[in-house]
Amino acid sequence: MGRRALRFLLLSFLAPWATIALRPALRALGSLHLPTNPTSLPAVAKNYSVLYFQQKVDHFGFNTVKTFNQRYLVADKYWKENGGSILFYTGNEGDIIWFCNNTGFMWDVAEELKAMLVFAEHRYYGESLPFGDSSFKGSRHLNFLTSEQALADFAELIKHLKRTIPGAENQPVIAIGGSYGGMLAAWFRMKYPHMVVGALAASAPIWQFEDLVPCGVFMKIVTTDFRKSGPHCSESIRRSWDAINRLSSTGSGLQWLSEAFHLCSPLTSEDIQHLKDWISETWVNLAMVDYPYASNFLQPLPAWPIKVACQYLKNPNVSDLLLLQNIFQALNVYYNYSGQAKCLNISETATGSLGTLGWSYQACTEVVMPFCTNGVDDMFEPHSWNLKELSDDCFQQWGVRPRPSWITTMYGGKNISSHTNIVFSNGELDPWSGGGVTKDITDTLVAVTISEGAHHLDLRAKNALDPTSVLLARSLEVRHMKNWIRDFYDSVGKQH
Repeated sequence: MGRRALRFLLLSFLAPWATIALRPALRALGSLHLPTNPTSLPAVAKNYSVLYFQQKVDHFGFNTVKTFNQRYLVADKYWKENGGSILFYTGNEGDIIWFCNNTGFMWDVAEELKAMLVFAEHRYYGESLPFGDSSFKGSRHLNFLTSEQALADFAELIKHLKRTIPGAENQPVIAIGGSYGGMLAAWFRMKYPHMVVGALAASAPIWQFEDLVPCGVFMKIVTTDFRKSGPHCSESIRRSWDAINRLSSTGSGLQWLSEAFHLCSPLTSEDIQHLKDWISETWVNLAMVDYPYASNFLQPLPAWPIKVACQYLKNPNVSDLLLLQNIFQALNVYYNYSGQAKCLNISETATGSLGTLGWSYQACTEVVMPFCTNGVDDMFEPHSWNLKELSDDCFQQWGVRPRPSWITTMYGGKNISSHTNIVFSNGELDPWSGGGVTKDITDTLVAVTISEGAHHLDLRAKNALDPTSVLLARSLEVRHMKNWIRDFYDSVGKQH
């Protein structure tokens, strides 16, 4: 995988998605693609109100009075004023309606917890643009796109809700999020413990910074997923890179590759790194959405899609031509499972949606996550982590340079044992689990592990094909949330 693609690996984590709309060399790798029309996705629930709250553009300075409208969604079908709760989704890098429709867990537990559901959109994403259409025009406008400002937005919004909704003032709030949103949920509990009684941080790689975890752990997990999903599967992928390199050294080989991969545009020699990045990104995406049932993000996918793809990659000891024909069949599971695509577009991931621009800026400032590969412990071409190259590219793109140690300074890195009431859930199939909290830190900073779980499977709606491990995880999460709610009302009762 190319260094440039590797280092912008997206968190999208997430129910996630977004690629970076930079020049092709700076394309993001590893994020699930956020649809340009989020409302076109199948909705988990439809009964919510769309509301707006006037936020300060800058919560931490005093020389600007500029404001913007933050979008948020509220669903109160099961909410009870007496003994109820508020589940607050800490929005991440995309349109909040998409997250609302893909976080079925909250809808599934709302009645049991007598909960009002609130989904808050992250500034600079969806419709919550501090400078409107000019929000991405240079670092002067983007300067207020930080996790700290987003957390302050959430705090102000919760204050507003408690002030304006009759019956909400004395109710416990629980922060919930997945991927980057899960990081925000955890950080929100750490920084604003008086605002939320606890947090569920699903697939939240809060330790994927500096040297808190090895830079190669992410791609190692991707490789393990493929190795366990079919005999010789990861080895076939590992051998494919040299096969591509050999074939692409001649004009006839380039033509053959273009035809064998059914590409929409013929390859030139300058496209080969881009092609390999696109293939790598596909394997990463499959690892994140390796769900036990058919699902539909941008592409419709079968249940356990890696197993389906690996059926084509059983024999690495074949000719370059046959190996790459097999690679194409495996790629087709992701890009053309429905059989509708006439050709494959290796620029498909470089969408122009504003959300992807915002994420690329965050990856160039605060959210600096080291990634690397060595080709031995993983199935990818070797590439080291290169902070200087990242810094130079970020400066060229945005006029800013990254601060790789700021997140650990701000949020504590691994020194978080003074905090309480956070559940960190991770799926063992999810490559982001390598940067997550997978062991209990204290009796109130708890790790929940889902052995058959990919990227925040626990936040998805319940499904008849859910493995036992995710059913158990959800029951543990609900038990913790009920305890937080009970403790809150117990303490209120004592005060009165």
